Amino acid sequence: MTIGNIPPKKERKSRRTKPVDENAPLLPKRQEDAGFDEFNGASFTGAVFNLSTTIVGAGIMALPATMKVLGLVLGVAMIIFMAFLTEASIELLLRFSRAGKSASYGGLMGDAFGKTGRILLQAAVLVNNIGVLIVYMIIIGDVLSGTSSSGAHHTGVLEGWFGEHWWNARAFVLLITTLFIFSPLACFKRIDSLSYTSALSVALAVVFLVITVGITIVKLINGSIAMPRLMPDVTDMTSFWKLFTTVPVLVTAFICHYNVHSIDNELEDSAQIKPVVRTALALCSTVYIMTSIFGFLLFGDATLDDVLANFDMDLGIPYSSLLNDAVRVSYAAHLMLVFPIVFFPLRLNLDGLLFPSARPFHQANTRFALLTIGLITTIFLGANFIPSIWDAFQFTGATAAVCLGFIFPASITLRDRHNIATKRDKILCIFMIVLAVFSNAVAIYSDAYALIKRNPSHSE
Repeated sequence: MTIGNIPPKKERKSRRTKPVDENAPLLPKRQEDAGFDEFNGASFTGAVFNLSTTIVGAGIMALPATMKVLGLVLGVAMIIFMAFLTEASIELLLRFSRAGKSASYGGLMGDAFGKTGRILLQAAVLVNNIGVLIVYMIIIGDVLSGTSSSGAHHTGVLEGWFGEHWWNARAFVLLITTLFIFSPLACFKRIDSLSYTSALSVALAVVFLVITVGITIVKLINGSIAMPRLMPDVTDMTSFWKLFTTVPVLVTAFICHYNVHSIDNELEDSAQIKPVVRTALALCSTVYIMTSIFGFLLFGDATLDDVLANFDMDLGIPYSSLLNDAVRVSYAAHLMLVFPIVFFPLRLNLDGLLFPSARPFHQANTRFALLTIGLITTIFLGANFIPSIWDAFQFTGATAAVCLGFIFPASITLRDRHNIATKRDKILCIFMIVLAVFSNAVAIYSDAYALIKRNPSHSE
């Protein structure tokens, strides 16, 4: 997916009314640095591919666990509902961007709320992307070195192949991955340099899904899968409040708003952006629903927060061990290749936040290197000290992700600087804000209550 590119100097006919915002936090600061004079605009298919890559990341691994909490019927319904709500919020962003001639999400927030709005947007992207990248690292650690976050130890691929050694311990494996995979890929100054790794990452995600579906179908045929719960199991108030903890996870799974403007700016025909968004959301929703259903069918109530960690057991079919390793390694490799693409806007926004008046980022090698090292170190430490992806998703989903996805677009619409919001828009935006604030407040309360309730038992 391309995050940092902007339209070339020769403006295309379809982009004449859309000037480049040189201060946009998600775009290079100088047009002459972009170097795409021969670029004639992205195709519809390419734009769908880029946006789909933005959406599908680590969130997919936590979705089977949401089915364990919500049940299949309510879980699938929530995925579809969240897709429609995401499409509505993106449509509002694009409409107000056209009215204010803003070429980025940051520029739109600046247009609505001034410098404070732009800074809030940059901070939200930082929190969201750091949280997502920490999740990527946690999953890679779970896959290669195993995890004990659920109480029982689930063996990692390297541990299963070679046994327990110091060199395949979690911290060391993540350190090697960071030094020899993440760091080199993060050193590219242009997102276009990652186009081949992005294509390979999508192929690896498809491999994961196909194998998972295949395993589940074989087990359904031989009758070794029990009927999963269709509705949530609510027995008391604690289990009721727990239902709301799935909302931040679902919100995080659909966050792509910070990349929509970049993709829109590159389209040959800007009128295509709405069908691009709808097609990408439909595609990703289908993938999410399939992964959720087949992942939950496979493991039932034993589904872990990171479903990849479940693939360390005997699946009860031929070549079980080989298929387990193929599933885990393919998705771990996918996340390794997606990592630098999410890292790109993170570094760009941090630079815009810390050095808003400095010379162009691409010309400042020292600043580029220091920001890269600082961010990768922070993410590495976070992945080693946060126990599970559910905890990380709860934090980012309940804070930055919900702001990027719903609160900021709704606030821009209610502000309505250009007097284009309809009554229906405003009602929808009030609903989005109330839903976001209430569900995330309940999710945070539920997590805190569960943590407090757990602690006394540990101390006894």
